[in-house]
Amino acid sequence: MKKLFLSFASLCMIASIYSCRETVDKAKDAAGDATNTVEKTVKETTDKTTEVGKEMVNDTKKAGEEIVDDAKKAGEEMVDDAKKAGEEMVNDAKKAGEEMVNDAKEKVGEEVDKASNKLKEKIGGN
Repeated sequence: MKKLFLSFASLCMIASIYSCRETVDKAKDAAGDATNTVEKTVKETTDKTTEVGKEMVNDTKKAGEEIVDDAKKAGEEMVDDAKKAGEEMVNDAKKAGEEMVNDAKEKVGEEVDKASNKLKEKIGGN
């Protein structure tokens, strides 16, 4: 009976060793799979982050270019508006100057007429 018990114990021990070996192999396989999954996830995350970063840089460049274009347009519009305002001021000043000259001519003409009349009166009235 002792031999039978020892044989059975040996058989259980051998089965246990094989079972442990399978568990170790499965654990190694699972660890390898987990490592591969982590590496793949890290690579995908890195690729996606790089892609998003490039898109952000491109979007920022485009926004900057649009800001520069808008600033140029606004500057050009301001220059055009200033030119128009300057032209209007020159025209207004020219008109005002012409009106002043015409008014002065009229007044000079009136004064000449008055002086002529007075001279005529003095010459004719004496």
